[in-house]
Amino acid sequence: MNVRTLAATSILALASLTFLPAAHAQDNIAPSGDHSTAPQKTFPIDQIVTASVHDAWVLSGKSEDTFFDIVQQLATLSASKRGITLPESAAAGRRMGNYIKTQAKADHDQLLYSIVDRAVRMVGTKAPTVAAK
Repeated sequence: MNVRTLAATSILALASLTFLPAAHAQDNIAPSGDHSTAPQKTFPIDQIVTASVHDAWVLSGKSEDTFFDIVQQLATLSASKRGITLPESAAAGRRMGNYIKTQAKADHDQLLYSIVDRAVRMVGTKAPTVAAK
């Protein structure tokens, strides 16, 4: 599973807050469709890093695919800045998606990057460091 698949899980989790009744909001989230390709649309990092959950949803034009692209960009940025490798497992994707869903539901006005960054740290592993000679 790559960053795109993990982010797909996250976006579907957030989308469920908008489109599903409360009874279904607790279900595990699984990515749908082919999210293994490069993002379809990119946004300026300075624009999406400062966007709240609500702002990012509006910025995406209320499109799950476009919102997913935003989440993917943020997850890639977070993993890169922190030197973290994201695991390639469906379980990690579900864990990340469920965390993002819960946090986004708790406060739509918090920064989306903050949520994604915490999720990346939660499921990722620190890349091994090479000792200096």
